[in-house]
Amino acid sequence: MNVLLLYPLFPKSFWSFEKTLALLDRKVMLPPLGLATVAAILPQEWNYKLVDRNVRSVTEAEWEWADLVILSAMIVQKEDLLEQIREAKRRGKRVAVGGPYATALPHEVNHVGADYLILDEGEITLPMFVNAIAQGEQSGTFRAPVGERPDVTGTPIPRFDLLEFDAYAEMSVQFSRGCPFQCEFCDIIVLYGRKPRTKTPEQLLKELDRLYELGWRRSIFMVDDNFIGNKRNVKLLLKQLLPWMIEHQYPFSFATEASVDLAQDQELMDLMVQCNFGSVFLGIETPDEASLTLTQKHQNTRDSLSEAVLKITRSGLRVMAGFIIGFDGEKSGAGARIVKFVEQTAIPTALFSMLQALPDTALWHRLEKEGRLRQKSANINQTTLMNFVPTRPLEDIAHEYVEAFCQLYDPEKFLDRAYRHYLLLGEATYPKKGRRKKQVSWVVLRALLTICWRQGVVRKTRWQFWRNLAGMLQHNPGGIGPYLSVCAQIEHFIEYRQIVRTQIEGQVAEYLAAERQLAECTSQVA
Repeated sequence: MNVLLLYPLFPKSFWSFEKTLALLDRKVMLPPLGLATVAAILPQEWNYKLVDRNVRSVTEAEWEWADLVILSAMIVQKEDLLEQIREAKRRGKRVAVGGPYATALPHEVNHVGADYLILDEGEITLPMFVNAIAQGEQSGTFRAPVGERPDVTGTPIPRFDLLEFDAYAEMSVQFSRGCPFQCEFCDIIVLYGRKPRTKTPEQLLKELDRLYELGWRRSIFMVDDNFIGNKRNVKLLLKQLLPWMIEHQYPFSFATEASVDLAQDQELMDLMVQCNFGSVFLGIETPDEASLTLTQKHQNTRDSLSEAVLKITRSGLRVMAGFIIGFDGEKSGAGARIVKFVEQTAIPTALFSMLQALPDTALWHRLEKEGRLRQKSANINQTTLMNFVPTRPLEDIAHEYVEAFCQLYDPEKFLDRAYRHYLLLGEATYPKKGRRKKQVSWVVLRALLTICWRQGVVRKTRWQFWRNLAGMLQHNPGGIGPYLSVCAQIEHFIEYRQIVRTQIEGQVAEYLAAERQLAECTSQVA
């Protein structure tokens, strides 16, 4: 059986970083870990090829070679997913689809002709699919029994060998699935449950061994939904990871996602820093406590959010954070309050989006019951209006969102936050003792020179750029490399913030025109 594993395109988004990645001759931030894991779970006597369409297109030879095409996608990738299903069917190929999008909205995938739907978590449903293939079944839908979650200690090492390493800025591994909290808008607990399930430390170290064996020596993102969801098991992992890192002379740096209560556990933060975790993404959402309470993100209301961010930063972890506008009951000026919070806490990279009701979440079901869903779908990109009727005028929320996004990614403000952030990090950013020194490649040197030219000569940031660099040299010389890599992000946002403005304002105009037309029709009928 020749199996073509196909990963659909992402649209341009907050995380796409095309212009930043181009500086380092990379094409994509992260690889499709899910498909690499699928290839490891399926029979190893089958033959596999993996094509990430964010890296390159499928060749005619690969289409011809394939007996079966397997696709996986998130909701944001749905447009290209549906097109690739159609393309595969036009070529007479059998098609199987899984992943978060298919699991959340299987009818949309089924509508375009997928033969097999492999839903929920693959450790349970992929064996069902393999058995159906063995029985000669030409179609089918495979779901886990209600409430059943797989024990991930049996998940095999992903087929990292199928990935085109040079295309990616970072590699991905996963230690746990699920999150113990109950945020109303989050689909993680719907897809993976509220009881975090972890791999064993030995299991994850074998995955790192495999990446090391294949020659990977750069950053690794722990794609856990909440890395600290099971703090006990995470500490057990880190205590075994540390000697592995020392023995291998710190070949990797790590990043991950965690809840804000990380700030309450100094031992955990210290272990992460010792293991070469350089950054962590926090779901802050909003500084408005009433909105946090309403959306059931209670873990963010127990302590001061700003103090938590600063404590995590001073412990040596660069903070990235997510923010959302459009919660029910939200008062005017939410966008400005988010900007103020980001500036006060000096968070360089702040993911900012309008709230979306994702399928099957508690928010989705509540809004559906209230008759407030505008469309029976969702898109979590930053250029899409809310898919429900909010409690204050949609156009007001959209205006605040656009203005706040543009302020957050004003080049001068961004560079100022990055500089202040790395001063807070201080000596924690110095290279670890025992780490093998890496030679600076021509690609990296060229990227640094490009950043210095654009930000230090061409743009109005020129004086600020060199002043900040001199300050870094004086106060945190070990952090200059990481600091410049964060500065490089603005190459993406200079263009992307204008895309956000153009697309959101265009959608608002269409929305208001439709509302006026509806009002006129209603008036005429009356």
